[in-house]
Amino acid sequence: MAKLTHPTILERLMELDNQYLSGLLETAIVAARLAGQRAMEEISYIKTSLKNGNELVTQADSICQKIIIDRIKENYPDHGFIGEEGKDGKLFKQAPRGDDRIWWVIDPIDGTNNFAHGILLFVVSIAAFYEGNPIAGVIFEPATESMYTGVKDGEAHLNNRRILASEEDMNQFASIGLDSHLSPDEKLPDWAGKIIKETKYRNFGTTALQLAYVAKGSMAATITDTPKLWDIAAGAIIAESAGAMITNWQGEKIFPVDTDNYEGGTFPTLVANEKTHGELVRILNS
Repeated sequence: MAKLTHPTILERLMELDNQYLSGLLETAIVAARLAGQRAMEEISYIKTSLKNGNELVTQADSICQKIIIDRIKENYPDHGFIGEEGKDGKLFKQAPRGDDRIWWVIDPIDGTNNFAHGILLFVVSIAAFYEGNPIAGVIFEPATESMYTGVKDGEAHLNNRRILASEEDMNQFASIGLDSHLSPDEKLPDWAGKIIKETKYRNFGTTALQLAYVAKGSMAATITDTPKLWDIAAGAIIAESAGAMITNWQGEKIFPVDTDNYEGGTFPTLVANEKTHGELVRILNS
């Protein structure tokens, strides 16, 4: 009798490409919506504490992360997880089991400082990774019921309508996103000063949402200095699906990353439309 074998995740991605990716995306959408709804309930009862001495964290962060993981596990019990909220200020990490080498990278509340102060600029960010690359991602902004989605070799959408990166040049009217984590011990970098003076710079206090705004064409680009993987994971696949470019500050590819050994390192990131990307790489490295 011939031995029965189960298809690997690679075979599924090749043979059931759209179906499998759609399943991942739909699971992420449901999980993000559930977590976002809970965050909106918790915002009236915020309790904050310090994480690692320099980051605010609220009771909602861990609650929402658990909601996301539990929902994903209902469909994919053997998948792995990397989440922002672990014990003692560390990340949460649970390796995948079996043949399904999918990692879910989760930021339950991106924009925690906003959230902690009752500012409704925050999002839930969830991405599925395979071989170090994001293959499906969602960013959900619960205050506006905005669901951004992207999938490998597919389109980016906002509430089921296709979105595309802009074709805007660098000019005095272009919105360029900047980081809110510039070191307080250093003077303003020359590149940041140039962008502040020559564009309509923006900072939302949530990296993921700024990436989503590049994807939908509202921002020409966003530059972030110290994002961790969960800050850019979903936004990267969404922005790429919308036609934007995602690189480090030298213009080199960020992905694939080593998800198996990831322990919270940062990825200086530039996400930009095709017309501004080259100019911004030059400015960042001049």
